[in-house]
Amino acid sequence: MTLDNLPLETPARILAVDWSALVAEEAQRLRALGLDVGARISVSHRGVWAGRDPLAITIGRMTVALRRVHAKAMTVEAI
Repeated sequence: MTLDNLPLETPARILAVDWSALVAEEAQRLRALGLDVGARISVSHRGVWAGRDPLAITIGRMTVALRRVHAKAMTVEAI
């Protein structure tokens, strides 16, 4: 499943990221934040407007706002 479909508050691990689907600068920022293969994450909130952007992603003790297009590039498994 992709990260944008992960149920709220469900712990998960990133299995793969389609870096080619993202702009290079954005991909570099996501890696710098720790959003890479093996990271343990969860979705803590989804936006309420039309595209339901942004997603609030918890990684460690940090919460990051992530666009849905970025979340669709990440394959995760619930743990």
